[in-house]
Amino acid sequence: MINVLLILVLVLIVGGAAFYLRRAKKNGVKCIGCPSGKTCSGGCGGCPHQSA
Repeated sequence: MINVLLILVLVLIVGGAAFYLRRAKKNGVKCIGCPSGKTCSGGCGGCPHQSA
């Protein structure tokens, strides 16, 4: 029983992450981890908010 619950939790976590990534890409976010969001050029090395 515990194995089924563990697998279910893992599937929900991975599914939620995939849903978030898909929705972000549909909204035009080039760099999902970048705090600049839609204004980022897509390289993430040139993000103005990224610290060196």
